[in-house]
Amino acid sequence: MKTVEVGGMHCPKCVASVTKTLSELPGLSNVSVDLEKGQATFDGEASDAAIKDAIDKIGFVPGAIK
Repeated sequence: MKTVEVGGMHCPKCVASVTKTLSELPGLSNVSVDLEKGQATFDGEASDAAIKDAIDKIGFVPGAIK
């Protein structure tokens, strides 16, 4: 399982938006977004650039992927 930091989330609607966006990326599954921690976890393989670009396109700030 990998984790990506997501900056700028403030409410459950933000969580839903990030969850939907990451779930739609080819190769990712089991996406879970934690508002309090400001991060998303997921299984699967997608390039770091694709993950960060998807988060950025919906108005949030992508951080480190671990």
